[in-house]
Amino acid sequence: MIKKTILIENKSSITAKNLQLVVKSELKESTIPIEDIGFLVLDNPEIYLSIPAMNLMVENNTAVIICGNNHLPNGMFLNLNSHHIQQEIFKNQIEASIPLKKQLWQQTIVEKISNQGQLLAKLTVNKNSFAFLASKVLSGDTTNMEGVAAQQYWKFFPMPNLEKDGIKRERFGDYPNNFLNYGYAILRAATARSLSGSGLLNTLGIHHKSKYNAFALADDIMEPFRPIVDEKVFEIMQRFPEQELNTAIKAELLQILTQTVYFKEEKSPLMVGLQKTASSLQQCYTGNRKKIKYPKLWSLTDTE
Repeated sequence: MIKKTILIENKSSITAKNLQLVVKSELKESTIPIEDIGFLVLDNPEIYLSIPAMNLMVENNTAVIICGNNHLPNGMFLNLNSHHIQQEIFKNQIEASIPLKKQLWQQTIVEKISNQGQLLAKLTVNKNSFAFLASKVLSGDTTNMEGVAAQQYWKFFPMPNLEKDGIKRERFGDYPNNFLNYGYAILRAATARSLSGSGLLNTLGIHHKSKYNAFALADDIMEPFRPIVDEKVFEIMQRFPEQELNTAIKAELLQILTQTVYFKEEKSPLMVGLQKTASSLQQCYTGNRKKIKYPKLWSLTDTE
């Protein structure tokens, strides 16, 4: 079942009753079965969230995402006991060898560069060299082909309704960085939720290692999925003249969670696809698999 994503922007009170989330605002009261909620995004400083409601959502592996004053996701609550053999999985993850981590990172960057190339070709209808760049990624990406590809990707990324193409990609940069940042933050939360659900420790990354980063593993695994956000932002720029985040644009960006991704023998919404990817990573740590199961972001007909 596809889980719901709930965005709350008004002053509200959120409590729980009979396994239902009860949301009360000045305008209305609504109830939602907690088991149906995958993500709850809270974007108002005057939202009250009861501890019983929070506990029920955490037990249901619902990601509760808190937005800051800039309306970008600033933090989240996740279940820390979501798998029946949690300790064993943590042990395998902690003891993973450096060669294994380097191989997993190589696979991840190959997928990311390939997806960037496919999206760029789809949006510009021009051929590019990203397949060649992906073929040159070494174990651990020691030659930083990720950076080489990123430089080309953002240089030629099309900008609808603007005079020239190309984005200066910055965390606090100008439009459309604000759209990209919001989409990436939602993707990061979804990835972290899936990894936690597979019993993995988000703090312990494959490549990202900052001591200040509690979601290093999510930052690793989300990399190949970033072009989904990029494509959505491109579509939003075509349809919306606004350059500031508003409720309609946030709602559009939240739709990435239900976008279809493609595995060899099946297709699934992104939030389900992330679970399959996370599960495959767990199996890589236990030695039952050699490759992370990343989906294709588009069907063959979409990219032809």
